[in-house]
Amino acid sequence: MRGLNHTYLCPQTHPGDAVDTAPPDQQRPQHDPPYVQVQSSGEFGELRHAHRSFAFPLTAAFVSWYLLYVLLSSYAGGFMGTKVVGNINVALVFGLAQFLTTFLIAWWYARHAATKLDPRSQAIRSRLEGEA
Repeated sequence: MRGLNHTYLCPQTHPGDAVDTAPPDQQRPQHDPPYVQVQSSGEFGELRHAHRSFAFPLTAAFVSWYLLYVLLSSYAGGFMGTKVVGNINVALVFGLAQFLTTFLIAWWYARHAATKLDPRSQAIRSRLEGEA
């Protein structure tokens, strides 16, 4: 097999890595790095699920709410120009509600992270640093 590069034959190894040339039944077991073990653990999967089940739906809801505001501003000018009180119209109320929603989501996420995510991630981190 002249002219073939070793890297293409063994994609798991990198130049300079030691290659075990013993027969498969006599090879030493390969150990994954600790971060790979953590990433494949059920505990990390639960942490990822807790984050995603909160962040993704909330992000979709906020983007939808924002797009509704933009679309109403673009195509429903009459409605958005409707006066609510004095010179305050629906567009201003919706615009200020965007800011309020942003701060509420930030507060809600910080609370969620502190109660659900941080304890789990700290446990994973403590276990990982304890093994190091």
